[in-house]
Amino acid sequence: MKIRSEFLMKTAGFALANIVRVWMSTLDFRVGRYDPTVDPAVKEFHGPAIFLVWHEYIPCPFYLRGRCDVAMLLSKHADGEMLTQAARHMGFAAVRGSTNRGGVQALREIFRCGKSSSLAITPDGPRGPRRKLAMGAVYLSSRLGIPLIPCGFGYDRPWRIERAWDKFAIPRPYSRARSITGEAIQVPPKLDRAALETWRLEIESTLECVTTQAEEWAESGADMIDQITMRRQTRPLRYRLRSAA
Repeated sequence: MKIRSEFLMKTAGFALANIVRVWMSTLDFRVGRYDPTVDPAVKEFHGPAIFLVWHEYIPCPFYLRGRCDVAMLLSKHADGEMLTQAARHMGFAAVRGSTNRGGVQALREIFRCGKSSSLAITPDGPRGPRRKLAMGAVYLSSRLGIPLIPCGFGYDRPWRIERAWDKFAIPRPYSRARSITGEAIQVPPKLDRAALETWRLEIESTLECVTTQAEEWAESGADMIDQITMRRQTRPLRYRLRSAA
């Protein structure tokens, strides 16, 4: 049954945000970064940027990097409204739409936001295929002149929702969570379709690589050189973004 009441949707979003906070706060988060300056929570970060994470791991950035001047691209499906409400409680602006399914109004809003705010995109969402990067993120990087930052996450032996298209990962409480953040990738401007496809494949491979590294690291329990403990960090929001209608 779909929730249509605005009050119930806001209540569900508030509840979801608090569940994520409590659940994810039990995890042992550690991160390895190819470039420390790509983290939006550090003063050395020079945005904007477009952060990419596979849909199945969306609770990680959702929990860790609220109030860091990041807008999230969320679908216009029914569950997207609940996520929008939850995102606002977690300190994210929200843009509703799709980068690959004709969301012209959402794209215009993204172009406006991209001049001042970073974006977070699940490039295989909202309905898959799983871990297949849609062209939208590549197009946005080329069109906006904003680099893509692949963010891989992994848990130690998570529970998975096998019937979900993305096999959504649920971390076990008090288990290990690991992140590998790749270097910024800037897609050149004015590329033709064939060149965009080449970049799409390369970025998809890079995102899958850092995700696999994070998953293997989480399962191994090993220490990594230059690893740091990752905590929920924020920077004060300098402005508020409007969500696309």
